[in-house]
Amino acid sequence: MPLRIASYNIRKSIGLDRRRSPERILSVINGIGADIVLLQEADRRLGARRAALPRSLIERESDYAVADLARNDVSLGWHGNAVLVRRGISVEGVAHLDLPGLEPRGAVMVTVAGLSVVGTHLGLLRRWRQLQMQAIVDHLGARIATSVIGGDFNEWSRRAGFEPWIDDLHLVTPGPSYHSARPVGRLDRFAFGRQVRAGDRGVIRHGAALRASDHLPVWTEATLRPAADAPD
Repeated sequence: MPLRIASYNIRKSIGLDRRRSPERILSVINGIGADIVLLQEADRRLGARRAALPRSLIERESDYAVADLARNDVSLGWHGNAVLVRRGISVEGVAHLDLPGLEPRGAVMVTVAGLSVVGTHLGLLRRWRQLQMQAIVDHLGARIATSVIGGDFNEWSRRAGFEPWIDDLHLVTPGPSYHSARPVGRLDRFAFGRQVRAGDRGVIRHGAALRASDHLPVWTEATLRPAADAPD
């Protein structure tokens, strides 16, 4: 049975109207119908990095649990990356991936139903993005075949810039997701390992999603297949 995985850069819950509204962000998330939601910019950037989408709101107003990734009592995730998992779905493990960069960057990982699902927000410069991509590959090791990487990859090109991934992963691009006022950039994407089959995919382009953040949420379906069925 496929898992629906979403990725959403929520820009600290600040919408195009410059109003911080975690309630609006959560209403968008609830409407995606995903099993796993990878969030970027889920925590504020300064100070204690408090959650921009409060845990209490998620617990009260959604069917999601927050993956145990925060390293303090006030953040939702790590380096702004957080993961929501639909209640009833078992999380088999979590991990933090340190990434190189001019500014603090990282990735987070949850293991669900045998899939290693990585959420990340890559850097603004291609040189550093490629180093970060390679660091993710190195961390995954043999698990890369059963991995899904999703997030804001910050790459404007449709093909160039992903060289560290081309041997082991294939890109899944739901469509233009940035800027939400006029989507032209395919910044929010997924990369699938060889044992993961991509199904339906899409971009949420209606309702509150049009103003809740400067990014639109993207989603895809992923099915883990036996190693014998994976392409060479």
